[in-house]
Amino acid sequence: MQSVTSRQGGRPALIAVGDVVRVGRELGMQRLSVNAVAQRLGVSATALYRHVESRWELERLVGETLLAELELRDDPAAEIEAHLLSFGLQLRNFTAGHPGLAAYLQVLFPRGEAGARLLATEVEALSRRGYAPDAAMVLSSAVATLAISLAAREENNASVTGGDQASGFAVERDAAAERLASDARLGEAHIGLPQVSDSDFLRLLLAASIRGLVAVIPPGRPIGEAVAELGAAGEDR
Repeated sequence: MQSVTSRQGGRPALIAVGDVVRVGRELGMQRLSVNAVAQRLGVSATALYRHVESRWELERLVGETLLAELELRDDPAAEIEAHLLSFGLQLRNFTAGHPGLAAYLQVLFPRGEAGARLLATEVEALSRRGYAPDAAMVLSSAVATLAISLAAREENNASVTGGDQASGFAVERDAAAERLASDARLGEAHIGLPQVSDSDFLRLLLAASIRGLVAVIPPGRPIGEAVAELGAAGEDR
């Protein structure tokens, strides 16, 4: 593959799509942009557009190479809820480990071959547990949406509570806790709450959501029936 090289006489550097992807990965999804990649490669944005048609294609090229590294593990002996929890946690952990990837996945999924492979893998895993392909796709997409949203929330929180913001956040957090504890309506309940870590809370939230999803969409139930039931809920209110 042709790599970045300088030409004599001030002519533009030679680049290939592989160079664009490599530099894009070095920048990371959070800092990825056409201008940032072009600057790192020493070319103009116009020159870069000869290799990628748009920002959308640049994001897809880089994002899909990241997703290609995720290999979903499936324990054949795991029951449905345990399997879905494992799937959700694997996706959340991988996404959280690549800042900016959550936003990429939230916009549109799947956007390329790597994303389609992950979805197909999970649909096949649920099919082995008694689900029709359409119900498996809905269920896996719902769990993925939850997992990605949790990763995005964590990333957003880190950006506003870490680094230079850490001390200010600590003061605000302690003040909020003190306010709750002294509130006549909420204090007793707040003090009696069990103390759980952020990771444990995330796991509990995901597990509870999955339990509800599986209750509504059990193996063998037509997905249209489940959607109709949920759509009718609250219509008479």
